[in-house]
Order: sequence, then C-alpha cells, then structure tokens
Amino acid sequence: MASPALAPITRQVSGRIAAAGIPRGPEPGQPLAAAVAELPVLDASGRRVPFGALFQERRAIVVFVRHFLCYTCKEYVEDLAKIPKIFLQEASVTLIVIGQSSYHHIEPFCKLTGYCHEIYVDPEREIYKRLGMKRGEEITSAGHYIHFIHRDRNRLDHKPINSILQLVGVQHVDFTRRPSVIHV
Repeated sequence: MASPALAPITRQVSGRIAAAGIPRGPEPGQPLAAAVAELPVLDASGRRVPFGALFQERRAIVVFVRHFLCYTCKEYVEDLAKIPKIFLQEASVTLIVIGQSSYHHIEPFCKLTGYCHEIYVDPEREIYKRLGMKRGEEITSAGHYIHFIHRDRNRLDHKPINSILQLVGVQHVDFTRRPSVIHV
C-alpha cells in the first residue's frame, strides 16, 4: 500500500506552536486597515496618538523595533540618529521609531542612542499583533498607503538604512564617519 502524499511545507516550523489566523499585515501598495490606523501609540509624555495620524498627512519611514533592550535594535537606532534632519526635511519625509515598551523608557533610550527624531511606543503590542509582526519591520508610507515593507527574518536582518532612504528620495548618509579622537 502506498503511503499518502505529504502536504508541501508552507510555513517555517519552530519549537513554538503557531497561533491560527495570525494576520500577515499590509502589503506594499495596500491601505492600512482603519482598525490598525486607529490604534494608539504613546509619545514620551504618555500622550496617546492614533497610529495612522503619524503619517496621514505626510510621508514617513516607520521603523518598528523589537524592544529597547535589544542590542541590535539599539545599534540600528543609533545609526538612524545619524541621519541629518535637513536630509529628511529636503525630501519631506518624517522618520519615526516605534518600540514595544512603556513610554517612560523613551527618553532614556533616546539619550542612550542619540536619537532625536520622532519616537513612540506600542506598550500593549496591539499594532505589532494586528500587523502580524514577530520581529522588527521598516515601512515607508504616505497617507494610509504602505509603499514599502521589510519584515525582518531574524534579529540581524534589518534593511540597510540607505536602501530605505533611497526609496523615499533622501540623500545617502555616510555611516562610516567616526568622531575625531583627540590624543593627549
């Protein structure tokens, strides 16, 4: 008797049991669901802002980081901090980081990384859950339309920053510049 044919592998298998029906999130060229756009993020003072309001009237790069204690995410945000505000202004683009933490951690994280652009938190991870995120993501958007999405496959899979900047017309940033060292 022939054994039954095995079904093709359609998802990555891990040691954890996957929850059924986890949303995959928006794809490029699709609008952000109104239910997600209405979810709140918190600023550094704890003020609630609808997620969709962050980029409803402007073009934005939205970077979701796993958490503020992730060393790789910290380094990525340190590099984002090196993007001159004038470069973003010339291209009419806003840079936004969203973390999964309490709003109380925003200010210390910004001091640690030197990040001076917009930053918010999704402490209950509702946006992350609704978009089906497991790790970080980089999104470029205008209005409620997603123009580009990169979903990290692992903690080291962040999209190169200059690739994202190029997509929205921001000039190239030299991340290799090192501060001058004064020897005494």
